[in-house]
Amino acid sequence: MGRGSRSTTPYERLRRAIGREPTPSAAIIDSQSVKTTERGGPHGYDGGKKVNGRKRHILVDTLGLLLKVVVHPANLQDREGARLVLRGLHPHFPRLRHLWADQAYTGPILDWITEQLGWSVEVVERSPRRGFVVTAGGEFQHVRLPAVFEALPRRWVVERTIAWISRNRRMSKDYEFLPATSEAWIYLSMLRLMLKRLAHEQIRPAFHYRRVA
Repeated sequence: MGRGSRSTTPYERLRRAIGREPTPSAAIIDSQSVKTTERGGPHGYDGGKKVNGRKRHILVDTLGLLLKVVVHPANLQDREGARLVLRGLHPHFPRLRHLWADQAYTGPILDWITEQLGWSVEVVERSPRRGFVVTAGGEFQHVRLPAVFEALPRRWVVERTIAWISRNRRMSKDYEFLPATSEAWIYLSMLRLMLKRLAHEQIRPAFHYRRVA
């Protein structure tokens, strides 16, 4: 959302209203694979999610507010799509220094982020459902965890943003021919969310009269 005047963007106004700095110092990255329709356009098959369509690759701050989105064919690996998302961010978000990601963002992409962007990266891993883990003493220990919901540190923030976007009926699938049009709809859906929150902040009374018994 880093477009337009730096002092008047709804994004920065909302962060100030919450008591944060106008630009973030850390972010979370993730992607969502969605089906396309007979409208056509660039698309691919995500073998991991079994989805024929596109990926919405998003970067959010620690509040879950959208920083950038790139829509690309679903057959593009997350570690490759991450480069498209993370390029060119410094002019808009100069304070960014740390990134949270999941296991899909491992390998050469970590070195690229560190060397090219100068950021630190924390890969948040899900607890093993079953198998063996190595203990601090170097021994193998068998683990078997129940299949229950696990709120992963920071990753739940970006997953919540994906849920916010998906609440919009237009976002249930990718109905657009061009990925750029899909990106525009995602920006609009998040802009709508931010404007609603700003309006709520503005109608709050600045003070309350003290009640007299």
